[in-house]
Amino acid sequence: MKKEKILLRGIKLFTAITLCYAMTSCTGQVNNGDNQNITKEEKAIQYLNSNKQISNVVRTIYQDSKGTIWFGTENGAFKQTGDSLIHMDSIKSESGKGVTIKDIAEDKNGIIWFGHTDGISRVEGTVVTNYYESDGLISNDVWCIETDVHGNVWIGTIEGTCLFDGQVFTNFNLPEGKIDPTLGISSTKMIHSILEDSKGTIWLSTNAGLFSFANNKLVNVSDKVGIQTNFVNRIVEDRSGVIWVSTKMGLYSLKENKATNITEGKFENGKGIGSIAEDENGKIWFVSNQHYLYTYDGKDLLKIEKSEENSGPVVFQIYKDQQNRLWFVGYGGAYRYENEKF
Repeated sequence: MKKEKILLRGIKLFTAITLCYAMTSCTGQVNNGDNQNITKEEKAIQYLNSNKQISNVVRTIYQDSKGTIWFGTENGAFKQTGDSLIHMDSIKSESGKGVTIKDIAEDKNGIIWFGHTDGISRVEGTVVTNYYESDGLISNDVWCIETDVHGNVWIGTIEGTCLFDGQVFTNFNLPEGKIDPTLGISSTKMIHSILEDSKGTIWLSTNAGLFSFANNKLVNVSDKVGIQTNFVNRIVEDRSGVIWVSTKMGLYSLKENKATNITEGKFENGKGIGSIAEDENGKIWFVSNQHYLYTYDGKDLLKIEKSEENSGPVVFQIYKDQQNRLWFVGYGGAYRYENEKF
């Protein structure tokens, strides 16, 4: 476990996403103890490309309780503060290299947690702490991270799930599934996403199906409600408490212990359904086969058409922020969808 002051790289923004900026880089000398001193050396770099993105690949986005927007990219983590982006240089691998951020969460104390390609990291104020397998983490290949009301951090990896209480990592045993042959990276113990719902139930999407955990009881939801595939991708709870589940075989809604596949027979299965989000009007947005974007209003499915003049990224995540704006991040960068434009 390594703790140090954040080393910051600030990026000036002239628009929310498209970047035309000068970048400042700070490197620091860290001393032991709570009152750590940082010496700074700043260097300005002028970007000539006014359309330069934060990163060509943005894996995830998260807005914390203070309204700060965090971006997880293949070039590490950034946070947006006012009209600046700050790169979190101290989130890194055990060997000191950069990481790809795959998921972000906030705990009840306002600490921000990151799951990435070489462990997990926490940001508390100006202090970054990195955790690795050498600290007890089940695997450094982390795919998702969530926090619960009890203060536990749930970590989903390519080798299964573990919990962290701030001191000790404890493995959380789940049934083993199958390898998904359509994905470049897969395993029998793969955990794709973890969600704590409004009732405190933990939901886990895995290659062995959908599971819920409440009152110290683990339930195979896929078997219970009849989800027709063990390859489960994402879970979202809407404003009315309905759980939406994206899978290899379609998009399911879970209500009153019944699963309904709203896309059955309407799409080729392929890579299935990916990210899901609910907009301010209650419509469900989702990605099909990585490239196609749809909405569902409870009755009809509507495809969002793209064009050369209006094409967002290959979407990894759809996200609604506190201002009810929809963000789309993925291969090609980060975008917002406003007035029917990306």
